[in-house]
Amino acid sequence: MQPPPPPPPRRPADVEMAGPFPPDLHDVRHLWLKAVLLLLWALVSFGTTYFARDLQVLVFGGWPLGYWIAAQGAVLVFIGIVVAYGWAMNHFERQDLARREALETPPASATDRSHG
Repeated sequence: MQPPPPPPPRRPADVEMAGPFPPDLHDVRHLWLKAVLLLLWALVSFGTTYFARDLQVLVFGGWPLGYWIAAQGAVLVFIGIVVAYGWAMNHFERQDLARREALETPPASATDRSHG
């Protein structure tokens, strides 16, 4: 009879908590950003097609607005959504980094200050 195999080595808690996404990606700021950009995407994609006949009456740059949105406007809005998402995520990361650095830096104690 063989002895039971040894238990697997214990991993640190932060490794066990690591999943496919870091927890800070589910922050309220990120969720609001995703919701607003998704709503904008839905409005441009489905709203303009629903109101396409009504938009044909409006003329923008010599072309009916429905045609302009279908040919160029929607693509420009989608590129804008990607740029806005990238800029906002960089902004959130800089905020989080500044917050982490502020927490890691110990405050100056009363004994460290000069009296003079």
